Amino acid sequence: MNASSSHCSGFNGTWLITSFLLAIFLAVFPASSRAAEELRLWDLNHSRATTLSEILPALSSADLLIVGEAHGNPRHHAAQMTIIREMLASGTAIAVGLEMFQQREQQVLDDWVAGAIPESEMSRAFTRNWGNLWSAYRDIFIYCRDHGVPMVGLNVPREITRKVARQGFASLTREELGLLPPIVCRIDPEYEAFLRRFVGTDGHAGAFERFCEAQLVWDAAFAVHALDYLKNQPDHTMIVLTGSVHAWKPAMPFQVHRLAPQIRQVSIVPDIPAHMDRLDITANDADFLMLGL
Repeated sequence: MNASSSHCSGFNGTWLITSFLLAIFLAVFPASSRAAEELRLWDLNHSRATTLSEILPALSSADLLIVGEAHGNPRHHAAQMTIIREMLASGTAIAVGLEMFQQREQQVLDDWVAGAIPESEMSRAFTRNWGNLWSAYRDIFIYCRDHGVPMVGLNVPREITRKVARQGFASLTREELGLLPPIVCRIDPEYEAFLRRFVGTDGHAGAFERFCEAQLVWDAAFAVHALDYLKNQPDHTMIVLTGSVHAWKPAMPFQVHRLAPQIRQVSIVPDIPAHMDRLDITANDADFLMLGL
């Protein structure tokens, strides 16, 4: 009986010591490395499953990572947060490009990263640019501020794309065109086919054409603004956070390639649109699919 009690006492002591050491390990090596392993992807270039940890060296050598999302989806934003955190932890100099912020309000983002404005002011600016979704993006903004990661507004004034969607690109006045970067709004058959494949073919032909033009304005503007930043910061990798429709290769990545074919870019998308079959998706569409999101 005494021997048995002694044995149990020794076992409990070993278990307590092991638990204590595990707690120390988790404190010293936080969840970021585990999260990278947990972010599973499908490599479309090699037709195989992989993890973020495995592809980090390749991502770190890119100039642009274009990471898609469904706006406000917490799992997508958690995945984006993991990519940002792991890229920075790898020693890569990064910046975060944002569809959610207009380029003309860049000073607000600079002030935020510099710690010059409070969260209440940043939240109001975010709402002004993107609506009532601050809570969905807050962790990313806080992380960038706390770690000095530059944040870059890529979007154009909302009234411009709204007008294009309603009346077409040709309806823009000279003054309105002056609010855009130098872009060409020409819908190639391949781009139209991509959008029809992505969103379906319902709706009036004229309305769909105007939709295509509005999407193209976004894609082209994001490309110009991202490239402008990289010209001034060539040692950085920009991680672009944008809606999934812009992250597929025929969208923003094509516009980047058209303007600067030497730029090394990676397209990462989290979900499969209802109108697309996974079996039909190839490396011509994206480089990686995020799995389980």
